[in-house]
Amino acid sequence: MDCKDFKNLMMGYLDNELSKEEKTIVEEHLRNCSVCSKELEGFKELKEVTKEMELVDPEDKIWEQYWSGIYNRIERGIGWILLSIGGIILLIYGGYKAVENLIADPTVGIILKIAILFSIGGIATLLISVLRERLYFWKKDRYRHVRR
Repeated sequence: MDCKDFKNLMMGYLDNELSKEEKTIVEEHLRNCSVCSKELEGFKELKEVTKEMELVDPEDKIWEQYWSGIYNRIERGIGWILLSIGGIILLIYGGYKAVENLIADPTVGIILKIAILFSIGGIATLLISVLRERLYFWKKDRYRHVRR
């Protein structure tokens, strides 16, 4: 095996994902190959640097400027409206397919058919509404990152 074959094994070695046999093979190769040893040290440094990296939130002033634009405010609202409508349509269609035989049955009265369709529509709308509400409050939860 040459150094190319050890590149993937070195990543597994660095992440402690190798079996004992593979680990032994890599360690033996690292003792005999200074190029791969130096490269592994570089990967270790890179792993430490990336572990310490954090995303920086923009300043409040930047967020205020962003949300002051009419396009930015409308864009988010329209996106939620389209997502809600799409989810409602999909849920109504799925509910309709689930009771399609009942609706197609000529012995079932028209009022019962309409009631079933309205019930499916109401359930779909409420489900999407509750999911949006939960997502909204989950994002606004001040204690979300607190460990209990």
